[in-house]
Amino acid sequence: MMHKHAADNLSAVDRELLNFIQMDFPRTTRPFAEIGRQLGLSEAEVLNRVQTLKAAGVIRRIGGIFASQKMGFASTLVAMQVEEAKLEEVATVVNSYDGVTHNYARRHKFNLWFTLVAPSDEELQQILSEVEELPGVVALRNLPAVRVFKIGVKFNLNRGNRNAPY
Repeated sequence: MMHKHAADNLSAVDRELLNFIQMDFPRTTRPFAEIGRQLGLSEAEVLNRVQTLKAAGVIRRIGGIFASQKMGFASTLVAMQVEEAKLEEVATVVNSYDGVTHNYARRHKFNLWFTLVAPSDEELQQILSEVEELPGVVALRNLPAVRVFKIGVKFNLNRGNRNAPY
């Protein structure tokens, strides 16, 4: 999530770039060259701006979103109670699994929440068993989706510009 002050400090070019990435990311072999062509920038400049925005925490990730269940994968949301002193260590191990797409610390009894996708239910259960045995893990709750609700969230960074395309 972008903090209000971070959005206020973005240049007009960065705002345009972020809007383009959210709305019209090209599916080509050189997407950043195509974005640059559309925005009047070089591929290197686009990549540099994206890296800078990522380092600043404005961009969390750029990637596709797939319906993993329709592709035969198993997925779940996991809530864990982890000893505070071991939280960073456990989070690092959790993040090392390829199928972890989000991982957040929370101020709650269950203080570490992540999503996990695996090629099968068996592999998903194996990973959960491994994670549950990590030092500092007090409890683990496997919370698979019963019903999925998806919404598209896009942030118009050209607010106040009535002629902006988004």
